[in-house]
Amino acid sequence: MTARAIELLAPARDADTGIEAVRHGADAVYIGGPGFGARAAAGNPVGDIARLADYAHTFGARVYVTLNTILYDDELPAVERLVHQLHRAGADALIVQDMGLLRLDLPPIALHASTQMDNRTPEKVAFLALAGFEQVVLARELSLADIRAIHAATPVALEAFVHGALCVSLSGRCYASQYCFHRSANRGECAQFCRLAFDLVDADGKTIVRDKHLLSLRDMNRTPDIEAMMDAGVSSFKIEGRLKDTAYVKNITAHYRRAIDDVIRRRPGDYCRASFGTSTCSFTPNPAKSFNRGFTDYFLHGRTRAGVASFDTPKATGEAVGRVAAVGARSFTVDGGARFANGDGLCFVDASGRLRGFRVNRAEGGRLFPATMPQGLAPGTPLFRNADHAFDQLLGRPSAERRLTLDIRLSETDGGYRLSLDDEAGRHTTLDVCAPHDDARTPQADNLRRQLTRLGDTPYAAGRVELDLRGERFIPASQLAEWRRQAVGALLSQPARQTRTRILYDKAADHADASTAYTTRELDYTANVANRLARDYYTSHGISRTAPAYELRPPHEAVLMTCRHCLRAELGHCARRHDAPAPWREPLALRLPDGRRFPLSFDCRHCQMLVHAPR
Repeated sequence: MTARAIELLAPARDADTGIEAVRHGADAVYIGGPGFGARAAAGNPVGDIARLADYAHTFGARVYVTLNTILYDDELPAVERLVHQLHRAGADALIVQDMGLLRLDLPPIALHASTQMDNRTPEKVAFLALAGFEQVVLARELSLADIRAIHAATPVALEAFVHGALCVSLSGRCYASQYCFHRSANRGECAQFCRLAFDLVDADGKTIVRDKHLLSLRDMNRTPDIEAMMDAGVSSFKIEGRLKDTAYVKNITAHYRRAIDDVIRRRPGDYCRASFGTSTCSFTPNPAKSFNRGFTDYFLHGRTRAGVASFDTPKATGEAVGRVAAVGARSFTVDGGARFANGDGLCFVDASGRLRGFRVNRAEGGRLFPATMPQGLAPGTPLFRNADHAFDQLLGRPSAERRLTLDIRLSETDGGYRLSLDDEAGRHTTLDVCAPHDDARTPQADNLRRQLTRLGDTPYAAGRVELDLRGERFIPASQLAEWRRQAVGALLSQPARQTRTRILYDKAADHADASTAYTTRELDYTANVANRLARDYYTSHGISRTAPAYELRPPHEAVLMTCRHCLRAELGHCARRHDAPAPWREPLALRLPDGRRFPLSFDCRHCQMLVHAPR
């Protein structure tokens, strides 16, 4: 059996961040284009994407462009033009949500189904595979058992999130931002309704929880489950964060590069790298030191009692660094063994449940002197570091190199010499040169090897170096350098070897059998159909009725969010687990400070909480 290629997919807010992601070990990068991406604040010119693709392709890494908003009719011509521009720029795939895009005149480019398409069932993923998608981004809420079932049902490559911020609603099924702020999450304009503070009230108006971030989740971290996810069928491990800074991308990419490589080294017959080259970092990656709200595996092992929410704050808390031992007038001491530096950012949750943050002005071992002593700091308080000054300085400098192994062979021919180069990405070139066979009076092997391996700022590091000469030959260093330069240039003009078969979308191909995989004949507003081509697509695949997208015609009393996060379970009163009876009378509602109430209902059969529009 051929080893399955495993891809580490990193985010890039811009081309420079994408280049750093590849340099620190990413096999692929996803980035927003000039428009129509699900992060409106992370758009990039096509020229920058071309620059990123040129760098990534050196290592056989790929560039995926997000085109994953729903599209309106008047936008379709511009989208079609943009797709052709991205294809010419070297983009390897488009991450899309809107099926109308498949009805455009597309170039031969791979399509990936965005998680915004709500990819949760074997039937849905099988439909997308038959429709011509190369890769499907799975819903974050799926368990290992769910992923295994999907993998067994279809051979399409499966992409799953492994790290980063979490949306509380099923992706593509959140309309709260549109309802409250007229900013559609499906159009890349999410206003983060889920990070607001709410009261939880019951049917009698009793306040169960006051002024807490009841929909705000911790961040995902699935480091311990990398191998289990591979075995379940995941081929692409996705790091969330197209709005994150370059330091975050460096650290988290390097961390998961190590975790994935550990598995590949132990099981080379089962798994292999999806790109080429070795990344060497000048720091030890640690995800706790980058932005995080605390970590969760988020239902990968089903619903557990550990919980997934971060009620106290939607802000970063960072790594735990110990507890406050004593508090003085201008300083305090910390137990726990952590090392601190001047300029560190620390935080704690005070007695009222508020997150308090401050900067360390001076650190003397475990004794810290803030610029201003924070109120509410008391002995025994858990302390967190959300800005590590020394670590941030490391990441602010060049912090990694990525090199391809290059095998070099210099042999003598009747008319001169032949220089042959082979790199680990499958490239090969031979340079034949006419040159005299000048005898040398001293051994030349060491000098020849030294000159041939001076690879400088090329992406190469020398591997095997073979000399096949008929005697001691003198070749001027300048001549060797010129041959080496020409041969490396010819080598880099070639594409890297593909680690898996590419599936390029072909509109002319017959994807009619996809209709047999679709399990419904009617689509409601949650299908997010916003243009005529999307309606035509579904109609041609057996859908008899298609409702317009929420953004076009909001239905009365719509469900604004469909969540696996459940406040009953989070507060210890899950009906399915037979927890203690709830001390409230339902229905429950979330209440904003302005008085608006969002009713909640609980679909225990599907283990979901629904957030409804105010009635």
